[in-house]
Amino acid sequence: MIPKNLQLFKFSAYGFLKNQRFFDIFILLFFLEQGISFLQIGTLISIREISILIFEIPTGFVADSLGRRRSMVFAFLSYILSFIIFFFFPGFLLYIIAMIFYALGEAFRTGTHKAMILHYLKLNDLLHLKVEYYGYTRSWSQMGSALAALIAGGIVVYSGEYKYIFLGSIIPYILALVLMLTYPKELDGEREQKEGLLTNIRHNIKMTFSSLKLSFKEPILRKALINSAVFDGLFKTVKDYIQPILQIVIVSTPFLLGMEKRESILIAIVYCILYILTSCASRNSGKFKNRFSTLSIAVNSSYIAGVLLVLLSGLFFIVKLELIIIFLFIMLYILQNLRRPINIGFISENISHDVMASGLSVESQLKTIFVAVMSPLMGFIADSINIGTAFIILSSLTLLIFPLIRVSGKKD
Repeated sequence: MIPKNLQLFKFSAYGFLKNQRFFDIFILLFFLEQGISFLQIGTLISIREISILIFEIPTGFVADSLGRRRSMVFAFLSYILSFIIFFFFPGFLLYIIAMIFYALGEAFRTGTHKAMILHYLKLNDLLHLKVEYYGYTRSWSQMGSALAALIAGGIVVYSGEYKYIFLGSIIPYILALVLMLTYPKELDGEREQKEGLLTNIRHNIKMTFSSLKLSFKEPILRKALINSAVFDGLFKTVKDYIQPILQIVIVSTPFLLGMEKRESILIAIVYCILYILTSCASRNSGKFKNRFSTLSIAVNSSYIAGVLLVLLSGLFFIVKLELIIIFLFIMLYILQNLRRPINIGFISENISHDVMASGLSVESQLKTIFVAVMSPLMGFIADSINIGTAFIILSSLTLLIFPLIRVSGKKD
């Protein structure tokens, strides 16, 4: 049983506030409303991913070397600047700047908060509960996404414009920034302090890099990071393609017929239900883990199951059974939220806690590379043939490389 205390509440509140990204389910519609073409949208997404790739490792070093709380504060400041630009300064060139600030926030945040949670568990002798603990906090993130979907739908209906979802997102992110300032100092991580600021920075970065380099000599850790990154990269590449499939289904239903922004309302409702289900999945990731004899078996089994769900979605798209695809995607979202805490738990068993933020940043960087490569391929195949064929080809490629990144635990 995980201890229910103030710090657990803070970790959960962070996830809840962080996922108040009201723009997530409407970002494409926002860009189209602003007169941005699909080619420009693709360019903006590419710039975001490349920027994350460039910023990822340096910001991970900053988190491990100079303090994780500072890193999180920088992250939320970058997000807020991005939202301000999106709302007040329309235009493709300015959106590039907004995407770069957003990428900087992602780079500062990714891996850092997970490292703080795992460091807290280490300090309190709770590492044996890492999957249950992270799953519990992640469940609140998903509940945040569920509420955000409904609020986003309300904002769009009330304002009549998609841009107000960015203005609304500023408020919870300010609250999240303030929350970071209340985290205990010991969650910054353990670092030897030397005299002089520049000397201390150089020393800590050198120690972080050396520790991380040693960690990556372990085949178990290397495979664990790549396995996690490839699966999450596939999920991130295909997950938004449920939106055009939802549109096909929505057009054929008479529900709320005649209401303004009807499509936005129905998409918001579907995503709200989806995130409630993924919240329950995250909270029960510990029970899911216990169905397997080892974490490595859980990681490998969930990898294969998720890839097969994408493959089946492609086959059902070809035979025009869109409702079944929606069901399969719901299962994929649930599996992703069962699997993610297990991945974090497995990685944490094979990496030094002092370089946890850097290690998880490397995992995120690998995922970004996968998305950057596969997203254009996904789009090209979808344009040239259809979405279903793209699903089949991407999932098949991901399945083919599984033997190379199959993880094995120390006790296997």
